[in-house]
Amino acid sequence: MTLLDAPVFDEVRDRRRRVITYSAAGLIFLLFVGWWLVAGRPVDWPWFWNDHMRGRMAMNSFLDAVEKNDLPAAYGIWHRDPEWQKHPPQSGGDTFARFQDNWSAQSPDNEYGAIQSHQVVAERRYGNGLLIAALINGRKSKALNLFYFPKTGTLDFPPPDVELYLGP
Repeated sequence: MTLLDAPVFDEVRDRRRRVITYSAAGLIFLLFVGWWLVAGRPVDWPWFWNDHMRGRMAMNSFLDAVEKNDLPAAYGIWHRDPEWQKHPPQSGGDTFARFQDNWSAQSPDNEYGAIQSHQVVAERRYGNGLLIAALINGRKSKALNLFYFPKTGTLDFPPPDVELYLGP
């Protein structure tokens, strides 16, 4: 076969190939945008989007348990150990009594009082974790900032003087 004996151009095959290529690219783009929306529209690299989603879910689960005054379940979420009562705590010094002092509605250490509602408003990467801010009981100032560790799935208080700026 020589150059002058080239096969006839197949328009149907070419059109089918273009439709498949553009459809696949469009589907990948839609899946990418859908993943970004489900992750909470983070302003971060895509490989951290699952951390944002899991951190927001952990924060919501934790605060839902605190709202129901189910502190044992909230303690299990805090340490990512729902069966924490079956074995001695492995957290160094963070006992359930101390946890109750921080989160019970009657505690003088709890500056929010009885937590009745919450809204997660921001999350940003900080070091190896995720800093999450939530407005408690409809307050517009002094958001509750917690730190989520993606590798262990636990929550903790952020380092001193570290909080998310939510604007004026």
